[in-house]
Amino acid sequence: MLYWLTLLSDGGDFFNLFRYITFRAGGAFLTALVFGFLFGKPLIAVLRKRQGKGQPIRDDGPESHFVKAGTPTMGGLLIVGALLTSTLLWARLDNPFIWIVLFVTMSFAAIGFMDDYAKVSKQTTAGVPGRVRLLLGFLIAAVAAYWAAQHHPEALYNRLALPVFKDTLINLGYLFVPFAIIVIVGAANAVNLTDGLDGLAIMPVMIAAGTLGVIAYAVGRVDFTEYLDVHYVPGTGEILIFTAGIFGGGLGFLWYNAPPAAVFMGDTGSLALGGALGAIAVSTKHEIVLAIVGGLFVVEAMSVIIQVLYFKRTGKRVFLMAPIHHHYEKKGWAESTIVIRFWIISLILAMIGLATLKVR
Repeated sequence: MLYWLTLLSDGGDFFNLFRYITFRAGGAFLTALVFGFLFGKPLIAVLRKRQGKGQPIRDDGPESHFVKAGTPTMGGLLIVGALLTSTLLWARLDNPFIWIVLFVTMSFAAIGFMDDYAKVSKQTTAGVPGRVRLLLGFLIAAVAAYWAAQHHPEALYNRLALPVFKDTLINLGYLFVPFAIIVIVGAANAVNLTDGLDGLAIMPVMIAAGTLGVIAYAVGRVDFTEYLDVHYVPGTGEILIFTAGIFGGGLGFLWYNAPPAAVFMGDTGSLALGGALGAIAVSTKHEIVLAIVGGLFVVEAMSVIIQVLYFKRTGKRVFLMAPIHHHYEKKGWAESTIVIRFWIISLILAMIGLATLKVR
């Protein structure tokens, strides 16, 4: 919205700064950060009052989690609120990619909110049935995938770009939308599975979002794409402002989610943020890079899939408990040790993801 202040500029004054994506990204980061600090305590107080017993704790979970009983959930409202405010304030609202990622984020936040509400109101870990969540997620992702495809350049339309073999484009045709649906829904649920320890999910999300934001800015500039030898997708640069909002809002949330957490993100936040990462990857044609940058989320999701399939086949478990962060808890690792080491892994994967921009 503030971009329109450039209409008051003569080309060399303060208002001219609003033309620059990097300046507005900085503004979005600070806005989201301040939002988190201002509304964090009031929101937690309201959630604690409304929810009473807080988020239900799984009976079959690690014993160390029982002390967390009574902690309020739905803290993702703080992140989503900060992200929505900062994006609407600082991004160009005539940019279709901004509306695509906002649509996915807010829609998945709504699914997560319904699930969290069902859990705290009924004091059960069941929530909304998984099939309902998946169906809604598929519908939202289908709309977003088709919408994004309509704004991709003709040379990239319905094609999959590879990060290393940059001259190779795989024409998916009608399979592009189903593929993009898997990316978006898969990312949403993978982040949701990762959100099991205090501070575990939010930092890797911020790292992945920051990385994808840099990529979005690069592929949205023709000079950068020529230098990096990547495909040019006009308009994606504005996504940097959205990811700056994730980073600022994430830091504001982490202030209250740091161990011992005063509030949990809940499905409201994890589904929204995961869906956002998937939507950004689809918009920028970097779906494969998301699997690298978000490799931690992939491992968490795969650990659950492997555990379920192997148990059904043999009656035995591969991991002591899934997702894999619970496996390390069962092995006696301290929660803070798991969280920090997973953060380190996320940073390493982000560097690898950024390196693919220049690797050929």
